[in-house]
Amino acid sequence: MNLESTRRRLTEKQADTVDRLTRAAVEVLREEGFAGLTVRSVASRAGVAPATAYTYFSSKEHLVAEVFWRRLAATPEPSDIAGNTADRVSAVLRNIAMLMDDEPELAGAVTSALLGRDPDVEHLRGRIGLDIRERLSVALGVDGDPDTLEALELLYAGALVRAGMGYGSYAKLADRLETSARLLLE
Repeated sequence: MNLESTRRRLTEKQADTVDRLTRAAVEVLREEGFAGLTVRSVASRAGVAPATAYTYFSSKEHLVAEVFWRRLAATPEPSDIAGNTADRVSAVLRNIAMLMDDEPELAGAVTSALLGRDPDVEHLRGRIGLDIRERLSVALGVDGDPDTLEALELLYAGALVRAGMGYGSYAKLADRLETSARLLLE
């Protein structure tokens, strides 16, 4: 998958470098946590110069937000999900929640990173928000109520913060999101 960088279009070689950096970021997070993550340590792990890493990522928050964006972009589209509205919405929320189920360090880092004020993070946060909105909108269907869509977005955002703060696993979060979405929709 050759995802476009948030800062510029990538050649194949550049896309490979960004892929190595994002994979290395997850490895460093597993070992050091968000507090121990630096762009320099990720660059070293990826085998690239720190200056090269900073060419693509303005901060560690930007790097972690990119990891989340790439994972989100790789999840199934709502149009591929069968069932009624509640089933589709629940599946969308579960798929997003489970992106980091087995990686608590990444989950906490994503929550911290997405709250950052770095302009590159703000850009990615916007892309992520639009992607989630679009997925929920498709799952709701053409007659989806805008207020219901906004309630579902708030439900997800609150759940992400709650999970990122360590209040339960992402598997439990996914269950809670499903239950809450069904309460809104049924």
